[in-house]
Amino acid sequence: MRVLSDIASLRAAVRAAGPVVFVPTMGNLHEGHLSLVRLARRHGTAVAVSIFVNRLQFLPGEDFERYPRTFERDCAMLEAEGVELVFAPDEGVLYPEPQTYMVRPPPIANELEGLFRPGFFHGVATVVLKLLNCVQPVAAVFGKKDYQQLMIVRGMVRQLDLPVEIIAGETARERDGLAMSSRNNYLSAAERAEAPRLYRTLLEVKAGNLSSEKAVAALAAAGWKPDYVEIRRRRDRDLSRPDGTERELVVLGAARLGTTRLIDNVEL
Repeated sequence: MRVLSDIASLRAAVRAAGPVVFVPTMGNLHEGHLSLVRLARRHGTAVAVSIFVNRLQFLPGEDFERYPRTFERDCAMLEAEGVELVFAPDEGVLYPEPQTYMVRPPPIANELEGLFRPGFFHGVATVVLKLLNCVQPVAAVFGKKDYQQLMIVRGMVRQLDLPVEIIAGETARERDGLAMSSRNNYLSAAERAEAPRLYRTLLEVKAGNLSSEKAVAALAAAGWKPDYVEIRRRRDRDLSRPDGTERELVVLGAARLGTTRLIDNVEL
Protein backbone atom coordinates (compact mmCIF):
# COMPACT_ATOMS: atom_id res chain seq x y z
CA MET A 1 0.00 0.00 0.00
CA ARG A 2 1.30 3.43 -0.97
CA VAL A 3 0.49 6.52 1.10
CA LEU A 4 0.65 9.66 -1.03
CA SER A 5 0.42 13.28 0.06
CA ASP A 6 0.80 15.26 -3.17
CA ILE A 7 -1.35 15.33 -6.29
CA ALA A 8 1.38 14.66 -8.87
CA SER A 9 2.54 11.49 -7.11
CA LEU A 10 -1.05 10.37 -6.66
CA ARG A 11 -1.86 10.75 -10.35
CA ALA A 12 1.27 8.86 -11.36
CA ALA A 13 0.40 6.04 -8.98
CA VAL A 14 -3.18 5.89 -10.30
CA ARG A 15 -1.92 5.63 -13.87
CA ALA A 16 0.37 2.75 -12.88
CA ALA A 17 -2.32 0.95 -10.87
CA GLY A 18 -4.87 0.66 -13.66
CA PRO A 19 -8.62 1.37 -13.33
CA VAL A 20 -9.04 2.76 -9.81
CA VAL A 21 -12.20 2.91 -7.70
CA PHE A 22 -12.17 5.67 -5.11
CA VAL A 23 -13.55 5.87 -1.56
CA PRO A 24 -13.37 9.36 -0.04
CA THR A 25 -13.25 9.52 3.78
CA MET A 26 -12.42 11.88 6.60
CA GLY A 27 -10.59 9.11 8.46
CA ASN A 28 -11.42 7.68 11.90
CA LEU A 29 -12.42 4.59 9.97
CA HIS A 30 -14.89 1.94 11.09
CA GLU A 31 -16.57 -1.12 9.61
CA GLY A 32 -18.89 1.09 7.58
CA HIS A 33 -15.95 2.57 5.70
CA LEU A 34 -14.45 -0.86 5.20
CA SER A 35 -17.71 -2.12 3.69
CA LEU A 36 -17.38 0.66 1.08
CA VAL A 37 -13.79 -0.40 0.41
CA ARG A 38 -14.94 -3.98 -0.18
CA LEU A 39 -17.65 -2.75 -2.52
CA ALA A 40 -15.06 -0.70 -4.41
CA ARG A 41 -12.89 -3.79 -4.79
CA ARG A 42 -15.61 -5.42 -6.89
CA HIS A 43 -15.61 -2.61 -9.44
CA GLY A 44 -11.98 -1.97 -10.38
CA THR A 45 -8.42 -3.18 -10.52
CA ALA A 46 -7.24 -1.08 -7.59
CA VAL A 47 -8.78 0.85 -4.69
CA ALA A 48 -7.78 4.36 -3.64
CA VAL A 49 -8.96 5.86 -0.34
CA SER A 50 -8.57 9.48 0.71
CA ILE A 51 -8.21 10.61 4.30
CA PHE A 52 -8.90 14.33 4.59
CA VAL A 53 -10.87 16.31 7.15
CA ASN A 54 -12.45 19.01 5.01
CA ARG A 55 -12.67 22.35 6.79
CA LEU A 56 -15.09 23.74 4.19
CA GLN A 57 -17.95 21.50 5.31
CA PHE A 58 -17.76 22.41 8.99
CA LEU A 59 -19.76 25.37 10.23
CA PRO A 60 -18.40 27.76 12.88
CA GLY A 61 -18.73 26.07 16.26
CA GLU A 62 -18.85 22.55 14.81
CA ASP A 63 -16.30 19.85 15.59
CA PHE A 64 -13.59 20.45 12.97
CA GLU A 65 -10.80 20.78 15.54
CA ARG A 66 -11.91 17.83 17.67
CA TYR A 67 -12.97 15.53 14.85
CA PRO A 68 -11.17 12.23 15.60
CA ARG A 69 -7.94 11.85 13.66
CA THR A 70 -6.55 8.31 13.81
CA PHE A 71 -4.26 8.19 10.80
CA GLU A 72 -1.93 5.32 11.75
CA ARG A 73 -4.84 3.12 12.81
CA ASP A 74 -6.72 4.00 9.62
CA CYS A 75 -3.76 3.04 7.45
CA ALA A 76 -3.38 -0.30 9.23
CA MET A 77 -7.07 -1.06 8.62
CA LEU A 78 -6.82 -0.13 4.94
CA GLU A 79 -3.66 -2.15 4.43
CA ALA A 80 -5.40 -5.17 5.95
CA GLU A 81 -8.12 -4.73 3.31
CA GLY A 82 -5.55 -4.73 0.52
CA VAL A 83 -6.02 -1.08 -0.45
CA GLU A 84 -3.40 -0.05 -2.99
CA LEU A 85 -3.40 3.75 -2.62
CA VAL A 86 -4.10 6.16 0.24
CA PHE A 87 -4.27 9.86 -0.55
CA ALA A 88 -3.66 11.86 2.63
CA PRO A 89 -2.95 15.47 1.66
CA ASP A 90 -2.25 18.30 4.04
CA GLU A 91 -4.77 21.12 3.90
CA GLY A 92 -2.29 23.24 1.94
CA VAL A 93 -2.17 20.63 -0.84
CA LEU A 94 -5.90 20.69 -1.56
CA TYR A 95 -6.27 24.37 -0.69
CA PRO A 96 -2.98 26.05 -1.62
CA GLU A 97 -4.83 29.37 -1.83
CA PRO A 98 -8.19 30.56 -0.48
CA GLN A 99 -10.93 28.53 -2.16
CA THR A 100 -12.88 31.34 -3.81
CA TYR A 101 -14.32 29.06 -6.50
CA MET A 102 -17.06 26.95 -4.91
CA VAL A 103 -19.54 24.44 -6.28
CA ARG A 104 -23.09 25.70 -5.78
CA PRO A 105 -25.44 22.71 -5.42
CA PRO A 106 -29.13 22.83 -6.41
CA PRO A 107 -31.93 24.00 -4.07
CA ILE A 108 -32.16 20.61 -2.29
CA ALA A 109 -28.86 21.56 -0.64
CA ASN A 110 -30.80 24.13 1.39
CA GLU A 111 -33.33 21.59 2.70
CA LEU A 112 -33.06 18.75 5.23
CA GLU A 113 -29.39 18.77 6.28
CA GLY A 114 -28.79 22.03 4.45
CA LEU A 115 -31.50 23.81 6.42
CA PHE A 116 -29.75 23.06 9.69
CA ARG A 117 -26.18 23.23 8.34
CA PRO A 118 -26.26 26.10 5.83
CA GLY A 119 -23.40 25.96 3.35
CA PHE A 120 -22.53 22.39 4.29
CA PHE A 121 -23.16 20.95 0.84
CA HIS A 122 -21.21 23.73 -0.86
CA GLY A 123 -18.17 22.50 1.07
CA VAL A 124 -18.97 18.84 0.39
CA ALA A 125 -19.52 19.31 -3.35
CA THR A 126 -16.41 21.43 -3.71
CA VAL A 127 -14.07 18.99 -1.98
CA VAL A 128 -15.60 15.98 -3.75
CA LEU A 129 -15.06 17.66 -7.13
CA LYS A 130 -11.46 18.45 -6.18
CA LEU A 131 -10.81 14.90 -4.98
CA LEU A 132 -12.34 13.36 -8.10
CA ASN A 133 -10.12 15.60 -10.20
CA CYS A 134 -7.07 14.60 -8.17
CA VAL A 135 -7.69 10.84 -8.18
CA GLN A 136 -9.38 10.56 -11.60
CA PRO A 137 -11.05 7.23 -10.79
CA VAL A 138 -13.35 5.22 -13.01
CA ALA A 139 -15.84 4.98 -10.13
CA ALA A 140 -16.32 6.32 -6.61
CA VAL A 141 -18.24 4.79 -3.70
CA PHE A 142 -20.46 6.79 -1.35
CA GLY A 143 -22.51 5.38 1.50
CA LYS A 144 -26.28 5.65 1.68
CA LYS A 145 -26.08 6.77 5.30
CA ASP A 146 -25.39 10.27 3.97
CA TYR A 147 -28.31 9.95 1.58
CA GLN A 148 -28.69 13.60 0.65
CA GLN A 149 -24.96 13.85 0.01
CA LEU A 150 -25.16 10.83 -2.29
CA MET A 151 -27.96 12.46 -4.31
CA ILE A 152 -26.09 15.77 -4.59
CA VAL A 153 -22.84 14.10 -5.65
CA ARG A 154 -24.67 12.04 -8.26
CA GLY A 155 -26.31 15.17 -9.65
CA MET A 156 -23.01 17.05 -9.76
CA VAL A 157 -21.26 14.22 -11.61
CA ARG A 158 -24.12 13.98 -14.09
CA GLN A 159 -24.47 17.70 -14.80
CA LEU A 160 -20.73 18.39 -14.99
CA ASP A 161 -20.17 15.35 -17.23
CA LEU A 162 -17.52 13.84 -14.99
CA PRO A 163 -16.25 10.49 -16.34
CA VAL A 164 -16.89 8.60 -13.10
CA GLU A 165 -19.58 6.18 -11.98
CA ILE A 166 -21.05 6.83 -8.53
CA ILE A 167 -21.73 3.60 -6.64
CA ALA A 168 -23.98 3.57 -3.58
CA GLY A 169 -23.03 1.45 -0.57
CA GLU A 170 -25.63 0.25 1.92
CA THR A 171 -25.58 1.69 5.44
CA ALA A 172 -23.54 -0.44 7.83
CA ARG A 173 -25.17 -0.89 11.22
CA GLU A 174 -24.27 -2.08 14.68
CA ARG A 175 -26.11 -5.14 15.96
CA ASP A 176 -28.73 -2.92 17.63
CA GLY A 177 -29.40 -1.03 14.41
CA LEU A 178 -27.40 2.14 15.05
CA ALA A 179 -25.88 3.42 11.80
CA MET A 180 -22.10 3.30 12.03
CA SER A 181 -20.55 6.76 12.26
CA SER A 182 -17.32 8.28 13.50
CA ARG A 183 -19.41 10.64 15.62
CA ASN A 184 -20.81 7.70 17.60
CA ASN A 185 -17.53 7.93 19.52
CA TYR A 186 -18.83 11.15 21.09
CA LEU A 187 -21.72 9.32 22.80
CA SER A 188 -21.63 8.53 26.50
CA ALA A 189 -22.49 4.98 27.57
CA ALA A 190 -26.06 5.99 28.37
CA GLU A 191 -26.41 7.88 25.10
CA ARG A 192 -25.01 4.94 23.14
CA ALA A 193 -27.71 2.70 24.65
CA GLU A 194 -30.37 5.23 23.61
CA ALA A 195 -28.98 6.02 20.16
CA PRO A 196 -30.70 3.17 18.20
CA ARG A 197 -34.04 4.85 18.91
CA LEU A 198 -33.55 7.06 15.85
CA TYR A 199 -33.37 4.03 13.54
CA ARG A 200 -36.31 2.35 15.27
CA THR A 201 -38.35 5.52 14.89
CA LEU A 202 -37.63 5.70 11.16
CA LEU A 203 -38.69 2.05 10.85
CA GLU A 204 -41.99 2.96 12.52
CA VAL A 205 -42.50 5.68 9.94
CA LYS A 206 -41.67 3.20 7.17
CA ALA A 207 -44.23 0.74 8.58
CA GLY A 208 -46.90 3.45 8.64
CA ASN A 209 -47.19 3.41 12.43
CA LEU A 210 -45.93 6.98 12.83
CA SER A 211 -46.28 10.11 10.76
CA SER A 212 -43.25 12.35 10.35
CA GLU A 213 -44.75 14.80 12.83
CA LYS A 214 -45.42 12.10 15.41
CA ALA A 215 -41.94 10.71 14.92
CA VAL A 216 -40.45 14.11 15.75
CA ALA A 217 -42.66 14.32 18.82
CA ALA A 218 -41.69 10.81 19.93
CA LEU A 219 -37.99 11.62 19.71
CA ALA A 220 -38.48 14.86 21.62
CA ALA A 221 -40.43 13.03 24.32
CA ALA A 222 -37.50 10.63 24.71
CA GLY A 223 -35.10 13.51 25.37
CA TRP A 224 -33.76 14.06 21.86
CA LYS A 225 -33.63 17.38 20.03
CA PRO A 226 -34.92 16.43 16.58
CA ASP A 227 -34.19 18.57 13.54
CA TYR A 228 -36.40 16.71 11.09
CA VAL A 229 -38.03 13.45 10.10
CA GLU A 230 -39.27 13.63 6.52
CA ILE A 231 -40.40 11.34 3.73
CA ARG A 232 -39.04 12.24 0.31
CA ARG A 233 -39.06 10.76 -3.17
CA ARG A 234 -36.20 8.31 -3.47
CA ARG A 235 -35.71 8.27 -7.21
CA ASP A 236 -36.11 11.97 -7.75
CA ARG A 237 -32.88 13.81 -8.31
CA ASP A 238 -33.97 16.56 -5.95
CA LEU A 239 -35.46 14.43 -3.13
CA SER A 240 -38.73 16.30 -3.61
CA ARG A 241 -41.78 15.80 -1.42
CA PRO A 242 -44.07 12.99 -2.57
CA ASP A 243 -47.63 13.64 -3.76
CA GLY A 244 -49.01 10.40 -2.33
CA THR A 245 -48.77 8.15 -5.39
CA GLU A 246 -45.08 7.19 -5.30
CA ARG A 247 -43.83 3.81 -4.16
CA GLU A 248 -40.08 4.44 -3.98
CA LEU A 249 -39.56 6.72 -1.01
CA VAL A 250 -37.02 7.34 1.73
CA VAL A 251 -37.56 8.56 5.26
CA LEU A 252 -34.70 10.73 6.53
CA GLY A 253 -34.09 11.87 10.08
CA ALA A 254 -31.63 13.95 12.07
CA ALA A 255 -31.65 14.59 15.79
CA ARG A 256 -29.28 15.60 18.55
CA LEU A 257 -28.70 13.26 21.47
CA GLY A 258 -26.88 15.17 24.15
CA THR A 259 -24.22 17.08 22.23
CA THR A 260 -24.00 14.56 19.37
CA ARG A 261 -26.00 15.01 16.19
CA LEU A 262 -27.00 11.76 14.50
CA ILE A 263 -28.50 11.22 11.04
CA ASP A 264 -30.06 8.16 9.46
CA ASN A 265 -32.48 7.10 6.74
CA VAL A 266 -34.53 4.11 5.66
CA GLU A 267 -35.63 3.41 2.13
CA LEU A 268 -39.30 2.52 1.67
